[in-house]
Amino acid sequence: MNHFDFSPLFRSTIGFDRLSRLIDESMRGADQVGYPPYNIEKTGENDYRIAMAVAGFAADEITLVQQESTLVVAGQKKDGDAGTGTYLHRGIAQRSFERRFQLADFIRVASARLDNGLLFVDLVREVPEAMKPRRIAIEAGTKPNVLEAKAA
Repeated sequence: MNHFDFSPLFRSTIGFDRLSRLIDESMRGADQVGYPPYNIEKTGENDYRIAMAVAGFAADEITLVQQESTLVVAGQKKDGDAGTGTYLHRGIAQRSFERRFQLADFIRVASARLDNGLLFVDLVREVPEAMKPRRIAIEAGTKPNVLEAKAA
C-alpha cells in the first residue's frame, strides 16, 4: 500500500536516476525497525562519525560496504554464539541486521573501529580540486594589442 509509481515523472528527464533511487529507497526505509540504534555526529568541518550500538557482535561478524553513495552496515551472528545457558530474560538483541546510509557526494569512509560494543565509522568529505571554488585574478590596465602596420 505504501508503494508509489514515480515512473511517469521520469519519462522526460535525463540523468536524474539518482533522484528516483532516493525516492524509492526513502519509501522502503519507512518500514525499517530502529535496530541497531545509531548516532550521526559532525566532528569537524568535513568530518563525520556514525556511532552504532552493536553489543554482542565481534568485529568479524560485522561488514561495511560502500558502493557509490550508499554505506551498508550488516551484522550476522555466527551459529555457535547462541550461548549455553538458559535465559531468564534476554534483553540484548543479537539478531542479524542491515542498516543503509545514503551518503552525500564526495563522502568516503576513512576508518571503522569496534570499541566497547559501539561501532564507530569515520567519514570524510573530500571535494576534488576541480569542484572547489577558485578565485580568478582580474588584470587592470592591460594594454590592447596593436598590430604593426608595414608599408608594402
